[in-house]
Amino acid sequence: MAGFRTLMCLNMLKNRYCHYFHYQIIAVWFKYDLTLCRLSGCGVTEEGCSSLVSALKSNPSHPRELDLSNNDLKDSGVKLLSAGLGNPHCKLETLRLSGCLVTEEGCASLVSALRSNPSHLRELDLSYNHPGDSGVRLLSARLKDPHCRLEKLNVEHGGEYTMKPGPRKYVCDLTLDPNTVNSLLSLSEENRKVTCGRQKQPYPDHPERFEVCRQVLCREGLTGRCYWEVERSGGWPVIGVTYKGINRRGEGKDCGLGWNDKSWSLFCSDNSYTARHNCNTTLIDVPSSSSHRVGVYLDWPAGTLSFYRVSSDTLTHLNTFYTTFTEPLYPGFWVYDDSSVSLIKHNTIF
Repeated sequence: MAGFRTLMCLNMLKNRYCHYFHYQIIAVWFKYDLTLCRLSGCGVTEEGCSSLVSALKSNPSHPRELDLSNNDLKDSGVKLLSAGLGNPHCKLETLRLSGCLVTEEGCASLVSALRSNPSHLRELDLSYNHPGDSGVRLLSARLKDPHCRLEKLNVEHGGEYTMKPGPRKYVCDLTLDPNTVNSLLSLSEENRKVTCGRQKQPYPDHPERFEVCRQVLCREGLTGRCYWEVERSGGWPVIGVTYKGINRRGEGKDCGLGWNDKSWSLFCSDNSYTARHNCNTTLIDVPSSSSHRVGVYLDWPAGTLSFYRVSSDTLTHLNTFYTTFTEPLYPGFWVYDDSSVSLIKHNTIF
């Protein structure tokens, strides 16, 4: 067991097995020199919070940093965590709860904990939650309290839309870039829909326009957590993301989404999908469905890109790419004859 005492960091990023059997294991590890624990996107719920709090109380001096982002903890889970955080012996310095379905009620629990134990927590991340004005005021007051060590508070990207479980809390609006669209493609619906025809459009020359490949990119370069949905009609498109440096001339692999090291893509057909990056392909068989909608979730900081089939209010996971992104990513589409792809407005996704 002595070997465990040298364990400094536990990183279980997006490990869904946490939800089933790792809570008690983590509780054991907390008894040793575990100073950094990352459980982002691990499916941790209120039950998991209870185990974590028990671990904190059994050895409150560890860890110093706890990342529970992208878990549906809700206010009830945060209330349990706050009980451990309020322990005067707890020395947690950084707590990340980004995208955890926290409202004003959860903020009040955290504030109560900070009043009970004001001398250790320095950084609190509550981005992509819904604290409301009152919750923000409560937390901001702790920053001004001379007895409270809190130095950094993140409440960015807050709002009611973040209260949707899963990746949809990170929904964003995208628009297609007319300067990139191939001449056989036409844009409509305020640059949210692209259709492939058989006649060339009289677009002006532009260095970012795809010369041969029937592709178009979005205007927005993404570097955070973003979710968007796409509806296809009449054909089998390619949905993907790319670095801006993808080649726009010719029709080689250095131009096509998913065929090079600058891009990642999903080819969509009626009953199957193909994920592709740098010519490496993964065939994905799923049960037949009438759905023609695909959801895409990018967690740029974590290096993950996930695709989902969307049926009503259900997201069926198709594929996730794991990598380290080094540049902003631009969503894009490859569209075939007599077919179209539409970007769904974020206020209609819910």
